[in-house]
Amino acid sequence: MLNERDLGRNPLSEDELKVLFAGRDPRDFLNPRNEQYREMNMKEKPPSQADAIRLMAKNPNLIRRPLVVRGRKMVAGYDEQALVELTS
Repeated sequence: MLNERDLGRNPLSEDELKVLFAGRDPRDFLNPRNEQYREMNMKEKPPSQADAIRLMAKNPNLIRRPLVVRGRKMVAGYDEQALVELTS
């Protein structure tokens, strides 16, 4: 079963993001093509993990998409091979 969520209309809260990224570095899921990412020069000056979560909650476009979760496995961004492996 697939549960889909439109992050633009129903953004993830900070608490939801903390649960989603538990045990992972949320900065790995930042969208480098996002305007705010580039304006804040996050590639050269990455935010702290807490700041990354706070920023993603305020601006869901900072989250790399699609974000597909199956159990404890997660794929962020379009990676065809990883998505195939996740669904098999």
